[in-house]
Amino acid sequence: MSDIEKRVEEIAAMLRDRTKQDEVQQKAFDTLYEELKQYKEDFMFQAEKPFLLDLLLFYDSLNWFHESLERREMSPDVVADSFQYLLDEFLELLYRRDVVPCESVDRFDRRLHKAVRVAPAANAADDWKVEAVLKRGFQRNDRILRAEEVSVYRVGADSGSGKD
Repeated sequence: MSDIEKRVEEIAAMLRDRTKQDEVQQKAFDTLYEELKQYKEDFMFQAEKPFLLDLLLFYDSLNWFHESLERREMSPDVVADSFQYLLDEFLELLYRRDVVPCESVDRFDRRLHKAVRVAPAANAADDWKVEAVLKRGFQRNDRILRAEEVSVYRVGADSGSGKD
């Protein structure tokens, strides 16, 4: 065999070894990737599981309320009390996730409020005063999740249907 043939054979052997190493590395990478993917999915499931179980309990309460309404088992007063219980139960579910209603303030604040309606102000002192809260705002750890939707008084506003 000539020197060139020996060198070609050595290079071919090196390429075969390198290919085997690459295949082993690729299999190891694929295995690690799959394990990481499983870990991520399991982590997300475990993180969401308590919240989902709370939602299922709330679903059970809603289902009980619905069935009671269909069977007409409750007087109007009991219906009102039961519905308030459902609202309180839902707020408790939010509290367990550190989600709380925003504190009400009487002056419009763009960081806390979203003006969706404007009402005419009787005087300049009422300008930018909150007339009514239309949707309650919620926050978590001092971060606004949903701004309160409000109606505000504005000097010079002509009707209560305008938008700010």
